Order: sequence, then structure tokens, then C-alpha cells
Amino acid sequence: MPKRRKDDERATSLEHLLAAKEIAVVCGSGGVGKTTTAAAAAAMAAASLGGKVLVVTVDPARRLANALGLEGFGNKENPVPADAFKHAGVQPRGELWAAMLDTKESWDALINLHAPDKETAQRILENSLYQNVSGRFVQSHDYIAMERLYEIHTNGDYDLIVVDTPPTRNAIDFLEAPEHMADFFSSRFLRWLTAPARSRVINFASRPFYQVADRILGTQFLQDISEFFMNFQTMYDGFVERARAVDRLLHDRRTTFIVVSTLEHVPVREAEFFIEALDERKFHLGALVLNKVLPSYFRDEGATSVAQRLCSDAPEVANAVESIIAKPEMAAPVLREVGESFLNFQVVAKREQEQRNELAKLPEVVASVPYFDSDIYDMGGLLDLGFQIWGRRD
Repeated sequence: MPKRRKDDERATSLEHLLAAKEIAVVCGSGGVGKTTTAAAAAAMAAASLGGKVLVVTVDPARRLANALGLEGFGNKENPVPADAFKHAGVQPRGELWAAMLDTKESWDALINLHAPDKETAQRILENSLYQNVSGRFVQSHDYIAMERLYEIHTNGDYDLIVVDTPPTRNAIDFLEAPEHMADFFSSRFLRWLTAPARSRVINFASRPFYQVADRILGTQFLQDISEFFMNFQTMYDGFVERARAVDRLLHDRRTTFIVVSTLEHVPVREAEFFIEALDERKFHLGALVLNKVLPSYFRDEGATSVAQRLCSDAPEVANAVESIIAKPEMAAPVLREVGESFLNFQVVAKREQEQRNELAKLPEVVASVPYFDSDIYDMGGLLDLGFQIWGRRD
């Protein structure tokens, strides 16, 4: 049984970290294995820690469904079939559930929740502008993701929620979306737009704006946008209150962040950017997961000596194995090439270690994952990855 840690105790492994958390927000740039890492962490939590674990993705790309072996899922949480674990040879202690954020469905539910009455909610839902806002509006996806996370956590159905976020710089928007949305609905721009609905008298200063806008956008558009935001502003207090509650939840001791990266130049810069952003905003940075890292034997002194011997004494080594080689004359150049390749990889491995040490200053836990021979597409692959990140790492 995993050891439960105290609130003020520093975690020694990802298992140790998640045993004391209710929300884990997984962040990282595109193409570094963030979605798969989120699914693997959730699968390991369900298998090892027990309880009811949910992994939810807010990334528009539907890769998580494939990684979990599901044909598809949506806004509603669904259990991952028990057979998925069985086929991987694992008997989980708990349950794994999965969901994909459906922006439109979540917005509709939010409108019905915050609207002062059914009539106002219906007017908003039927507004042509709303139908575009709910799917395309800037911050729409990020904001509703925060709302959905808060809703799921508040319901109290899950012991752990693992959230897969959009790529790094968008993930910053994900964190700041509630504040940005509240700022937008209280902006001067919207006060201009909604002025005609509040009063039939347009003051002299605003008249030129509406005359130009009417010619460019059309009267119906101005009417739609004005009515929409007038109705939407009736829910402003609810939005602000929820935004503050979401912010408190993200800063709560029960919430942690996991940054995923590779050690390639661009992803490392993105990881540094995000780690600094989390630190500045005083979010809890629980773990750093580094994918596609070269094996530790490239830093082994004994292996280095072997590679150097292959380079300097290739003919002698070739003579030692001549009896088992079909073309003995090719042995020396091949062995020399192997030794030189190893030493070249060793340079990269040492550079990776330096980058890892630099990135590891703030996270409680740092886990490294080697290259996998094949893509991860089922529960067996997820658990293979999960075992790499779950225990203590050097």
C-alpha cells in the first residue's frame, strides 16, 4: 500500500505526490507526450492507489481516446473498460474514468446554471452570436475547461482528477481564463456595444462609432451582440464568483501541477517558461516528467571505457571475435564506429543531465522516461510508461 504523505512533507515519487492530491494538472508543449503522460499517471493511480480516478483532456486533439483504447468519449465521464487492464495483466485497485471536454455542451450547461431565469437562459442559447461564441470565442475553450474542472471536483465523485491541458503557452491562458473572461465582460468595449440596449439615447461621443459599425457589420449584428451581452451581463456576478472559486481551487494544497517535456531545445525553453510562470503565480509544482531521455548507461564510466577501447583497439578486439564473424575484415571498422557512436551519444547524454539538473530545482519530483520502441496505443503501453514515472527516480 502506498505511503500517504503529510501536507508539509516533500514527495519522493509521483506515487507519493498523487497519494496526497485531488487534482493534478498536466502541462507541456505540443509533441512531448503530455496527453499520454496524463493518461499513464491516471492509469497508475487507479491501479496502485485505488479509489476513483478521472482523466480529462481539454486538448482539442482527441489523442487520449486512442491512448486509452476507447473508440470515443465526450463531456460525460465514462469508465475505462476493466478488460483494458485485464489485457495488460493488471488487476487495478480502483476505477479509471475518462472524459473529453465538449465546449458547446459545457457552455450550455453553464448558461443554464448562471442565468437568473429560464427565459434569459433561452434567449442566450438561441442568440446567433452565442452559437459562435461558445465554440470559437477567444478564451472560450480555456474558460469552460476551468468551469468543468471546478464542477467535477465540487461534485466530489472522484478521489483524483488528472487534467490534460492545451500546449504550454495556451495552458497559461487556461490558468488565467477566468480572470480574462471577467475582465472582458466588464470592459469599456462591451459597455459601448450594450449602450443602445440600455438606452435609446446615444450620446454624442458614441454616435460615430455606431454609425460606422452599422455600415460595416449591419444593424442585425449590432442588435444580436448588444442583446447577447446584455443578457450575459446578468450572469456577471456568478462568473466572477466562480472565477475566484476556481482560482482558490488551483492554489489549494490539494492541487498540483506536472510539467512534461523532452530535452530538445524548444521544448526545454517552453518547460522553463512554464515552470517560471507557475512559480510566479504561486501554483504548486509537484513534478517534472522528461520524456525520450537517453539511458543512464551513456553516463556510466565503465561503459565509457569500453567505447574508448573499441575506438583505440578495434583491430585487437576484432581478432578476439574473429571466429564468430562471417567477414572478419569488417569487424574492426564496425567496432570502431560503434565506439564512436556511443561516445557521441554520451556527449548528448551529459548535456541532457545538465539540462535535467537545471530544470529540477523547483519540482518536488523529477521522472525520466527513455525512448520507447513503439507508439503507445493501449493500456499495456500506458502502464509501461506509468511504471517509468511512478517510482523513485535517480
